[in-house]
Amino acid sequence: MYTSEQLQIFQTATNQFLQSPIEADAFLANLVQLKDLLRFHEYRYYVLNDPLIADFEYDQLFKQLQHFENKHPDQITADSPTQRVGNSLNQSFQTVAHLVPMLSLDNSYNAEDLNDFDRKARELSGIDIISYCIEPKFDGASISLVYENDQLVRAITRGDGVEGEEITNNVKQIRSIPLTARFSQYGISQIEIRGEIIMSKSSFDKYNQLLVSKGDSPLANPRNAASGSLRMKDPKEVALRNLDAFLYHISYFQTIDGKKVEELSSHAGSLQLLWDLGFRSPQKEKRVVQGIQPVIDYCLEFETKRDDLPYEIDGMVVKVNSLAMQETLGMTSHHPRWAIAYKFKARQATTRLRNIEFQVGRTGAVTPVAKLDPVYLGGVTVSSISVHNEEYIREKDFKIGDHVLIERAGDVIPQIVKSLPELRNGTETTILFPKQCPVCKSELFKEESEAVWRCINIECEAQVVEKMIHFVSKDAMDIKSFGEANVRKFYELGYLKDIPGIYNLPYDLIGSMEGFGKKSLDNLQSAIESSKLQPLHRLIYALGIRFVGETTAKTLANAVENIYDFISKDEASLLALEDVGIKVAKSIHQFFQNDQNIEILHQLEALGLQLKNIKKESTGVDSLNGQTFLFTGTLSQLKRSDAEGMVEKSGGKIMSGVSSKLNYLIVGEDAGSKLEKAKRINSIHIISEDEFIALIQQNQA
Repeated sequence: MYTSEQLQIFQTATNQFLQSPIEADAFLANLVQLKDLLRFHEYRYYVLNDPLIADFEYDQLFKQLQHFENKHPDQITADSPTQRVGNSLNQSFQTVAHLVPMLSLDNSYNAEDLNDFDRKARELSGIDIISYCIEPKFDGASISLVYENDQLVRAITRGDGVEGEEITNNVKQIRSIPLTARFSQYGISQIEIRGEIIMSKSSFDKYNQLLVSKGDSPLANPRNAASGSLRMKDPKEVALRNLDAFLYHISYFQTIDGKKVEELSSHAGSLQLLWDLGFRSPQKEKRVVQGIQPVIDYCLEFETKRDDLPYEIDGMVVKVNSLAMQETLGMTSHHPRWAIAYKFKARQATTRLRNIEFQVGRTGAVTPVAKLDPVYLGGVTVSSISVHNEEYIREKDFKIGDHVLIERAGDVIPQIVKSLPELRNGTETTILFPKQCPVCKSELFKEESEAVWRCINIECEAQVVEKMIHFVSKDAMDIKSFGEANVRKFYELGYLKDIPGIYNLPYDLIGSMEGFGKKSLDNLQSAIESSKLQPLHRLIYALGIRFVGETTAKTLANAVENIYDFISKDEASLLALEDVGIKVAKSIHQFFQNDQNIEILHQLEALGLQLKNIKKESTGVDSLNGQTFLFTGTLSQLKRSDAEGMVEKSGGKIMSGVSSKLNYLIVGEDAGSKLEKAKRINSIHIISEDEFIALIQQNQA
């Protein structure tokens, strides 16, 4: 769940990476933090369907990382957000592979970006004027449908782009999706179709009225309503939401006799085919044009119509119309070169700033949150917005009682753009930042290098609760059925007071609570017991050490035999570890010099948690222990994450870049600068994917 500390990290990164140029050395020092930040927000968007930043802000951070990696390819790591298709999966449903990976789209926000996209397409294709197909960018949940012998056999969420969650029964409740379609009349035996599940504005309003009449809280917006519906366990509940679907892309098809399908020679033709077979494709909304200027004109024209549409859209999608040319243009590891999303401008509204509340996060960071007169903006009623920190408030000259301009860039998280001082009447009051923690009343502290005030009382109730929420979260100890709501509930009831208490819950008392039947209680208890077996790097990340993300946690775990080894490590020895900078080393050292933290570790060990680094040794005669590996290019047989897992299970280590410390570079298709650099270092073994697989098999023999 989103914490005020995570928001603070985001805002700091936003100021750092978006508002002023970053020199190469400074950027390098913040590279790991930026990657962790991007991964966090990808997880919120693709897995939880609860994004916390605007699309535009994410894109700007992503492009900063791309720009740096393009200039410094030796800093590209396999786990960089630029090197993968998508994200983690929700494990509540069975995982199924897509027939063809679902790539993301590159984004544009102005005519200049579209002209640049067109220039690159013309240069790569050798065509002077390209035919484009333009259609709305629907604001819903991505879906993949597979039909075999005219029958719908499988519906899958986007997932990580390679695999998704099978939700066929839920999708069958959507009446605009045919259960059968006569693809056989085109000679097609199997086909995979991509689209978007949406909830119309009218259906959203009616469903919210139903919720309110029953005393329940209304849903936030149509997109979240659609996404959440797909993961509901009861298909009947899905049917109540009256969802709809637009199908807009044929990603794969197989014909009975191997002949070509003339209708599928162009993107527009594929939309017509889907429409003719009874699918709701954007047939009426699409437009086919020659050259990029008509594309720009249609995008601007459609933007003026967005509020009149019966459904939410957040932009337009521009695709090269010829499928043969799409094949020629190909794709990067992140997005196709033949398509781009044109994102609409941010929506704005004015309202009144009525109060400021100060919230305390997991690491004690105090974040001011503006309380506003509720205002409807882009499908969401906005009443609270973070205003980052004390310096930001002073810089923007916010006062309680001000009229303020707010916007939702990319239709996601709102922000206050500015106050409107010309509308002040003298009743406005200055915002005073507290000198004491708003929760425990301890004196606040601020380091000279930071803009953040912190409560440094580690027993502060707010911090204790947020740390427990982080500890049980998916990327940490992954204790299913134990989310934020249960942490807060158990804490308020006195059943839970600290992290070790998670493993000593009074199940007899919890079992008497409403909503905790025998099955729910058994599931919770089982998940808690299973978490004791999590590897050391999970525990290190779960402890919530400041600046330590998932990647750094793995580095730390691999550096010790036992977590207590960190007690004797000074900052200098920590700095010697890969990706550990001065700020991170100081934070780690301070954590393990704190007696209360060590006492917590002793308690967790006594409760049965894994505090040792259990390394699975190779059973082969030639162990990979101590050997370092790096992958470059596109692998044809293995997923990059699976290949890296093979290395680690055999005792090897994944490197982040090419250096004299690297033993093996595994080269896939379209290998780039890493290969060229490795050729200049004689000690590096450059091998193919097949040779890598043989090496792994040899070490497992």
